[in-house]
Amino acid sequence: MFGVELRIHFTFLLLLMFVWMTESATHGPTAAGRTLALVGIIFASVLLHELGHALVAVHSGVPARSIILLPIGGITLMEDSREPASGMRVTAAWRRDIYIALAGPLVNLLVAFVVGSVVLSVAPEVGLWSRPYVHSNNLLRSLVWGNLYLAGFNLLPAYPLDGGRILRALFSSRMDVVEATRRAVNIGQGFAILFMFVGMVWNIWLVLIGFFVFIGAQLEERSAVFHAVLEKVSMEDVMLTDFATLSPADTLEDALHKAVHSLQDDFPVVRGSDMVGVISKEKILHMLRSHGNGYVQAAMNQVYDVAQRSESLASAFRKISNRGLTLIPVVEDQRLVGIVTLQNLTHSMALLAETRRLQREAMSR
Repeated sequence: MFGVELRIHFTFLLLLMFVWMTESATHGPTAAGRTLALVGIIFASVLLHELGHALVAVHSGVPARSIILLPIGGITLMEDSREPASGMRVTAAWRRDIYIALAGPLVNLLVAFVVGSVVLSVAPEVGLWSRPYVHSNNLLRSLVWGNLYLAGFNLLPAYPLDGGRILRALFSSRMDVVEATRRAVNIGQGFAILFMFVGMVWNIWLVLIGFFVFIGAQLEERSAVFHAVLEKVSMEDVMLTDFATLSPADTLEDALHKAVHSLQDDFPVVRGSDMVGVISKEKILHMLRSHGNGYVQAAMNQVYDVAQRSESLASAFRKISNRGLTLIPVVEDQRLVGIVTLQNLTHSMALLAETRRLQREAMSR
């Protein structure tokens, strides 16, 4: 939808099954159907909320990859790119983050206002101001108040809720992103603990929400630290300099023989001193099985990204994760000097983390 992939986590289907079985057992199939309709209304509102984030993100120069619907809400996965596509408006990072965070709650408020206005003018017997505000017995009233609750809850300054993201953006306007994230995380985890304490007394769902807010804040902090480390490491620090290459004139059987005696899963294809393509071990096997023996030139991928040896590892990570690449050639003066593969990137990150840990321990002695 609008170029954004929509996904439903399998646990959401488990929630629907749980609601149906518990409600039909206690109140009958009709009540169970109305409760499922209420769940559908709430998650449609969550989907609109996340689409609001996604559309503003695209307009601000940060394309959204996908939206995942979970039993406790939705998650919008953004492209981690600092180079917006052509034609996209570029906004200062912290202001951009505020706009994106505000978009979701504003969509919910807009839905509540429009539906509420229609209900008051066309069907006043719905009793918009009657309690309970959200209940399966009155789906129209639930649609209005459910969106109001979603907007209000998400604006709490409990990172990673939208209010917490706004708080982090304000912090990051005067400090680095990692420190801003840490401050927002500390506040968010304070709210999470408060949710859990209040939930034990008032409503068990608050305990679950508090738990996921706490865990989500931790994961966000680790992600911020991880990307900060990536920015400080260059391609030269992790690239493979001892690697096998193939020629476009090699047959696929010759290429497979070389692949068997190499630890690489992906190979640069070189003609003379020029790199002309890339090919993976998997592609070699696939072409041999489907078309028989042929030449590497006909099977190689001629569209690929290259990186400079001084480029940051964060750039390679973005290219690999966002564009589905498995190999990035590293060049200097148009000459191939190394390669970075998904496999060696994973190993390198683990080794870099261990190296930094040992350095910190040595400095603390």
